[in-house]
Amino acid sequence: MQVVSSVEELREQLADWRHAGDHIALVPTMGNLHEGHLSLVKLAREHAERVVVSIFVNPTQFAGGEDFDEYPRTPERDTRRLKLARVDLIFVPDVETMYPFGIDNATSVTVPALTEELCGSFRPGHFDGVTAVVSRLFSLVQPDVAVFGQKDYQQQIIIRRMTADLGFPIEIITAPTVREDDGLAKSSRNQYLSEEERAMAPILYTTISRVADAIVAGKRDYAALEKKAIAELQKAGLKPEYVSVRKAGDLGEPDEAARRLVVLAAARLGEARLIDNVMAER
Repeated sequence: MQVVSSVEELREQLADWRHAGDHIALVPTMGNLHEGHLSLVKLAREHAERVVVSIFVNPTQFAGGEDFDEYPRTPERDTRRLKLARVDLIFVPDVETMYPFGIDNATSVTVPALTEELCGSFRPGHFDGVTAVVSRLFSLVQPDVAVFGQKDYQQQIIIRRMTADLGFPIEIITAPTVREDDGLAKSSRNQYLSEEERAMAPILYTTISRVADAIVAGKRDYAALEKKAIAELQKAGLKPEYVSVRKAGDLGEPDEAARRLVVLAAARLGEARLIDNVMAER
């Protein structure tokens, strides 16, 4: 396994693999890896001979007052885990490598509409930061496939739209959410939870699962289901930002023709912001 930080080292190795006819998969991460990230690596291995994992805590996707400085960084542990997972190359660029003209002068990549609602309305500019860094990684690595987790459902929809709109010849693969035994979606930010908060956190998954079950059972008053779910989360001690039923394919408002739906939610619990989603087939 190689660990490189420069564009020149990255391109040299990628060129050798392409010359050998190998397919390349990319798994973008911000490090502090857990079993959810490793499941992405495993899925990537199923689709390509070579797997590249990037580790970069991207400053442009953190809004003012968010946890950029406190975001957990565990480079030595991450390297050990990725070596055991048989990753071929870790790309660990610095800010100057990713934004050579400076963050304030960086080229922007924006996906209209999709980035302004749900999580986007509570984290202004967040998804512009995501598309900025992912588009750069796509240009630098030029993978055949890229793997993202379903937990960040809105993010992977935005990345799919960006990929199609900009003509990147990359297959986007979505990996299922990896959960703790009690249903809580694995996340690097779960470590912000106190012991008491950790015991409360699975109610987010339980609540939106009930919404999905109601939809499958024939309920169609989505606004009422959302309102009830928000009340349940508040009663449990969480501070919900939203619970929303959307079309799974494009996050549009559901209509009578929509069959594949997704229930999305975000809530604050102590210092942690939790997000989750559950699919619902009508």
